[in-house]
Amino acid sequence: MKVEARRQPRRSVPGMVEVFDTILEEPVGHLGNLSVGGMLLIAHRRLPDDALFQLRFQLPDGQRDAPPLEVGAHVLWQAQAGAPGQSLIGMRFLGLSPDALQRLHLWVAQAER
Repeated sequence: MKVEARRQPRRSVPGMVEVFDTILEEPVGHLGNLSVGGMLLIAHRRLPDDALFQLRFQLPDGQRDAPPLEVGAHVLWQAQAGAPGQSLIGMRFLGLSPDALQRLHLWVAQAER
């Protein structure tokens, strides 16, 4: 049995939820999984190591009228993905709004039920 070593539970993201760089207004990849503290980004390319980003994505929580989440994110690690031209990127969230934090808590907790 595998023991989870992360401090916060993660939840896999169903489907292809696109992630946008809010500064450049361009897609950078899609979500792999999410926790309250960070995410796995499946990126279209490598990102600069240790870089900071402002990102936007729609949380797949079924709230059709809810705005997308806007998060600050810090690149912690990168690895080449199995698909050519893709990278797996572990990112830590920075300065989440209270609303974003609450929505993430609720969404991740749904997976534990």
